[in-house]
Amino acid sequence: MDDMLSKTENSSPFQTAKQLSELLQAHNGQDVSLLDIRGINDWADFFIIATVSSRTHMDGLERHIKDFCRENGTDIFGISPKSTDDEWRLIDLGSIIIHLMNSHARDFYELEKLWRNNTGNS
Repeated sequence: MDDMLSKTENSSPFQTAKQLSELLQAHNGQDVSLLDIRGINDWADFFIIATVSSRTHMDGLERHIKDFCRENGTDIFGISPKSTDDEWRLIDLGSIIIHLMNSHARDFYELEKLWRNNTGNS
């Protein structure tokens, strides 16, 4: 897992983001990245980005995320609508934003590169 996180982080949003990243990895999310975007914006603290292999895989990961949130008392503020060309699904947990993307969308948008450039990390 590609991390852009401080080594001494103990906050609850961090722990939740880390657990969700591990959940996505456990269910075959590919190239899972956990990005710390605090200080760059005021609307989220962490991005989790994972590549999915199919729409069915995306739907399954969404279900696992919903189950995790229900079991852990984490609110889901929104999920992007499903569409026929479901390349990217965004799940908004407030301080944590989850991006489930197929490989084409992930390569095209390069979110990690975009946010690393904004943080000054290379």
